[in-house]
Amino acid sequence: MDVSAGHAGNADQIVYWNGRVGRHWTDRQELQDQLLTPVLDVLIDRVGAKPGDHIIDVGCGCGATSLALATQVTPSGHVLGIDISAPMLDRARQLTPVGTPVEWILADATVFPFKPASANFLVSRFGVMFFADPALSFSNMRRALRPKGRLVFVCWREPRDNPWMMVPLQAAYQHVPKMPQLGPEDPGPFAFASEERVQRILSEAGFTDIAMERCDLVLDAGLGRGLDAAVESSLEIGPSSRALEGHPAEVRAAAAKSIREALAPFSRGKQVLIGAAIWIVTAEAPA
Repeated sequence: MDVSAGHAGNADQIVYWNGRVGRHWTDRQELQDQLLTPVLDVLIDRVGAKPGDHIIDVGCGCGATSLALATQVTPSGHVLGIDISAPMLDRARQLTPVGTPVEWILADATVFPFKPASANFLVSRFGVMFFADPALSFSNMRRALRPKGRLVFVCWREPRDNPWMMVPLQAAYQHVPKMPQLGPEDPGPFAFASEERVQRILSEAGFTDIAMERCDLVLDAGLGRGLDAAVESSLEIGPSSRALEGHPAEVRAAAAKSIREALAPFSRGKQVLIGAAIWIVTAEAPA
């Protein structure tokens, strides 16, 4: 995606998700979708889409949420998946069965000219925490909703409530320096962890009836393949992977050993069952 086509404040994120990271997530698409199945199931349930609904999936990535919703809105409904990552959208297109009522748009939702009052739902699975100016972004997206249209998205709660990410990271930190800490309002995975901040952003963007539901889940970090697979995943993607990036093989090997020891208590046969915590955020466009 051309950086100039997006909001200036989102330029770094556009570069990030169109570079090595975007391609890496695409390579791991099947495994990541498997890992996050419990999250997707909760999100789809809360949306409650019906045939004929028109839905916008923000930060749709490789398309799992859009494709799941498309099966519910057919035959007369429609899903628009929007993302800034060209590699991830390419994978979404590859996964789309012929005739599926879904459209993929490479664009920045902060500035994209959505058709006004065209959608029943704005939906996202972890795709809205990376905007430089989230109130501006949500204000633009709100205009795409019909009166009383609903916003439904999931985002991560505090890092301490997400041991599936933090346990491997803390083990990795036994061997490498800690990464620079993001500010509480910097774009990133935990940018919407604060309930007060999310309420403020959505209110400024013109939404009403804002509600945030705590949801605790258990993820299988081993993806049904056991402890070694959970360690491999920690080394390839997520915060522990970022912390270890660029370090020599012997450091990574030592970190892998520590990550294995840290994850071992969560191992149950071929599963590595470890906690995750999300917000389920809902709101409405004004009547």
